Amino acid sequence: MQQNNFQLPFMDNNDADSIDSKLKKMLSAVRKHLGMEVAFISEFSEGERVFRFVDTDNTHVTIAVGDSDPLEDTYCKRIVDNELDNIIHDTSKNNITKNLDVTDKLSIGSYLGVSIRLSNGKVYGTFCCYKNDPDTTLNARDLSFLNIIAEIVSSFIEKDLEEKFKHREVTERIRSVLDNNSIDIHYQPIYNLHSNKISGFESLSRFSSEPYRTPDIWFGEALQVGLGEDLEIMAIEKAVKAINLFDSSVYISLNISPEYILNGSLARALDDIDVKRIVLEVTEHSPIKDYSIFRKTLNPLRQRGIRLAIDDAGAGYASFQHILELEADIIKLDISLTKNINREPRKYLLAKALCAFSKAIKCTIIAEGIENTEELNALRELGVDKIQGYLLGRPMPTNEAISFVCNNGLND
Repeated sequence: MQQNNFQLPFMDNNDADSIDSKLKKMLSAVRKHLGMEVAFISEFSEGERVFRFVDTDNTHVTIAVGDSDPLEDTYCKRIVDNELDNIIHDTSKNNITKNLDVTDKLSIGSYLGVSIRLSNGKVYGTFCCYKNDPDTTLNARDLSFLNIIAEIVSSFIEKDLEEKFKHREVTERIRSVLDNNSIDIHYQPIYNLHSNKISGFESLSRFSSEPYRTPDIWFGEALQVGLGEDLEIMAIEKAVKAINLFDSSVYISLNISPEYILNGSLARALDDIDVKRIVLEVTEHSPIKDYSIFRKTLNPLRQRGIRLAIDDAGAGYASFQHILELEADIIKLDISLTKNINREPRKYLLAKALCAFSKAIKCTIIAEGIENTEELNALRELGVDKIQGYLLGRPMPTNEAISFVCNNGLND
């Protein structure tokens, strides 16, 4: 064995390194430290020994990631079953290894291997290394070292398995919603303070699957497993499907991630829709890398009459960037700004500035999250055009929303 100081290769790595990357680096470092030609991590799966990670400098090595052999033909199975010593100095002199086909197939001269066990005691596979020539220097210290590394490897593998299980679980949950079209769309009324009538509705997704999860969690998980676009577009298609059931003077507001505007998905979803009755809401939480490209991509829909709203204004810096760059028709004051606005002078003054700016650039301004008449009166004083919140109406199913238009105005 080579005698040199060993340092775990992942200790100084950025946390963003994937588990696979860390295991590959660890495998390479261990192989070099032990002076071996090949090191690998295997998994026992359905009666096969599968090579999950392989590290070597030898271009003549014939194994590769994904290769597999019947467990019964391997050193790995015999080491796990205690039928074969963990250290084999000379495979040609060992009564078991000299008769195994894999010895000649892989040109194994000396071998060192240990099992990888998960926290529940289940054998995952093995951590092994070998060289073409015999090596009498391999010793108990090397074996102890490899066992320690195998324990660390086991913790990484277990974390990886947990993440993959969670990924599958989330994917199946989102797929179930997509396959069964099981998004419910609710509509929250938006009142015009000048006409004292409902002028529009914000469409909001609701999910009935147990356990209950808020919509932001559903869309966030869908994004994580590569189904974010499918879920958002399904919600949009379902929301606009009901548009002709509403009075023609009422518009529907849609929340959309900028990336689905940029890749053309939104345009395809709205191909046959009268977009003059549609408002797109771009949120503070949706980053836009290149505003010029975004404006250019959105332009065909804008020419057809679609309107653009900047959501969450006052919640952070990004919303102000959106306001400056996107030439929006509507600015929506975030609930963090409107809540208790009647009692907090700083909020009032910021909202006053935003209202003045909106009027100057001929933008409609909507205040969200209105929950009491004191907040409503303060916003009236500021000249807010429209309001939205629980004081005026909670999100409701389509039929209730349609009736709500007919039965509700806003009293002075």
